Amino acid sequence: MTEAELAIGAPPPAERNENSVGAIARRRWESWKAGDVGVMPVVIGLIIIVAFFYSQNSNFLTAGNFTNLMVQMAGVTTIAIGVVFVLLLGEIDLSIGYVSGIAGVVVAKLQLPDGSWEVKGVAAIVIAVIVTALIGLFQGSFVAIIGVPSFVVTLAGLLFWQGVILYSIGDQGVIVIDDSLINNVANYFFSDTVGYIIAAIAVALFALSTLLGVFSRRRHGIRSDNMIVVALKLIGFTVVAFGAIWWANKERGFPVAFLMVIVLLVFWTWVAERTTFGRHVYAVGGNSEAARRAGINVRNIRLIVFMISGAMAGLGGVIFASRLNSVDLNAGGGTILLDAIAAAVIGGTSLFGGRGRVISALMGSLVIATVANGIDLLGYSSAIKFMVTGAILLAAVTLDAVSRRRLERAGR
Repeated sequence: MTEAELAIGAPPPAERNENSVGAIARRRWESWKAGDVGVMPVVIGLIIIVAFFYSQNSNFLTAGNFTNLMVQMAGVTTIAIGVVFVLLLGEIDLSIGYVSGIAGVVVAKLQLPDGSWEVKGVAAIVIAVIVTALIGLFQGSFVAIIGVPSFVVTLAGLLFWQGVILYSIGDQGVIVIDDSLINNVANYFFSDTVGYIIAAIAVALFALSTLLGVFSRRRHGIRSDNMIVVALKLIGFTVVAFGAIWWANKERGFPVAFLMVIVLLVFWTWVAERTTFGRHVYAVGGNSEAARRAGINVRNIRLIVFMISGAMAGLGGVIFASRLNSVDLNAGGGTILLDAIAAAVIGGTSLFGGRGRVISALMGSLVIATVANGIDLLGYSSAIKFMVTGAILLAAVTLDAVSRRRLERAGR
């Protein structure tokens, strides 16, 4: 190798052969055959779903429906991010629906102009998220310290927090949110120019992160992606980012709620995949006893994960309350709990723990929201929506079980 190649971190000739496009394709094919299918089934499923609904109603892919879809899925996606962390531990949180309702009640109560407790805007949102994070910590302590099964603890939480919501709202029935900043969380859309600026910043940050990762791995002698693959990733991301903004700008613009979702996905992906805490979460989910013997504080990991679940449920609840400009006795009810858990599982997070990515929350939510949106657009009943969503969830869980067995047989 020349000094110039060493300076830029170019791989040695042997690694170049292993890093060719053909070699990468072969490794990916072998992984698929072994059961590591990644998000490919979700992507294929989405293509089929979109093609079907568009063939039935051409309005499905209009700019107006596109922006509606982003707002509709923002709350569930946010809650599902917390669910991913809980499932990575092999645990479950059944209280997230009504915990999200608690956050909606908190922001609605705080913004009421009825005395010295009036708190508005960002401060009210922060307080609501802190409250739900503490709820997660409280429930997680029963799981992590006492050893009560998470199913039982969070089922009790589901009942308890539903009761708290009913008691807090009482005969009033509905609390209207007049705070414009809170309402803008789900109802504000960026102008065309701001939308393109956001896309440009996103592309620049993605390119910088990707290239720095490639050069860093090469400097340390770690196999990295082929530069052709890297270039294709950058081009693909650029097309998606600017294409989404362009399409949204044909209607109301890009929604601030979905920008929040993207920021949360980037942050929690970094936490899960680039930090010691994230590696410990995967280790505990894979084998908690082995993780404990390796010196990992399993109890603290569980506590923090349930706090994350509570905080994300709270933020999702704020989005739901903002979208309706109010909260009522059914806050956090309906299908919120099932949609959030189903989103994480459909997106590829294993129910058995130790396997999954934060992006699963977005992919699964996109499937659920696309199906619900398309069925509503075609005028079918809610019964069809529930049956289709249930069938997709069963298929995802079955695929997870089959993939896990194949991976075990392949020694992965």
